[in-house]
Order: sequence, then C-alpha cells, then structure tokens
Amino acid sequence: MDSVHRGLYVVMGVAGSGKSTVGAAFARSLGVDFAEGDAYHPPENVERMSRGIPLTDDDRAAWLRALALRVRAAREAGTGLVVTCSALKRAYRDVLRAEAAELRFVFLRGPRPLIAERLAGRRGHFMPPALLDSQLDTLEEPAADERAWVCDVAAPPEEIVAALVARALA
Repeated sequence: MDSVHRGLYVVMGVAGSGKSTVGAAFARSLGVDFAEGDAYHPPENVERMSRGIPLTDDDRAAWLRALALRVRAAREAGTGLVVTCSALKRAYRDVLRAEAAELRFVFLRGPRPLIAERLAGRRGHFMPPALLDSQLDTLEEPAADERAWVCDVAAPPEEIVAALVARALA
C-alpha cells in the first residue's frame, strides 16, 4: 500500500484490550499497512499460550525481533505502519523502538473486569482468558518519557480510532 502518512505506531495492551480491532481500523483510516503482531509469533509460542502457559522473556525475543524488523522495513521504505503487539514491558518496547526512534506507542488501557469479560466472549483465538492475570502482572505501563498515547478501552473502538487519527494528523 502506498501511503502518504509515514507515522509508525504500535497499538499495545494486554490480551482483550482491542489491539486488533483498533489497530486495523487505525491503519485503514490512515491509509497505511497493518501488521497483526500475533501472526509473527513462532508456532511454539502459540502452542504454549493455547495450553495456558505464559510466555517468558526468552519466548518473546524472536517474536519481538521479527516485529522490530517489520517496523524497520517500513521506516526504511518511508511508509506508515500500524503494528499490534502487547509490548507489556518497557524492555520489549525498547526492542521495537531501537528500529525507529519515532515509533509511537498507543496504549489501550482498561479495567480488568471489562477486559476479562471481552476475553470470555472471544472465540477462535489461541490466547485463553486464564492468561489475563499473568499479562496484567507483567504489564509495565509506559512511563511519561515514552510519550505513549493512552486510550481508555471502555470507549467504543470507533471513538478511539477517531481520536487517534486526529492526533496522528495534527
């Protein structure tokens, strides 16, 4: 996709926060490529998660590197990109940011009960609701110096996307 918008974004948050829904709509609205982070997981990671086993930092390393390379390719091509990635720890975000200093993180934040309800109603995804607590335990919310855009997931996705587009194009 040839895009005029050259922004690079990672839509982040725990499972069930709406990363795929918001990320895909945000990319469409900007006219840029969309990369579903889950598609970059090696089969071993998907198998672990589908069995309810939380991933370790070592498990995530190759996945994060693959996403970082996708970000770098977009930066080098001068095209915009929206990627979804849980990016739960600052160290994970640093791996991604190392390929593009201008990378902007969009943090989808919400209360545990709302996210648990969404996960319970989700079908056909390898990430079981039982892993939500491990993700929340691992989560390091972006610090002020990371300049992440924080969105409340209680808002409808179309409102979140409209606000993101307004910020991106400002």
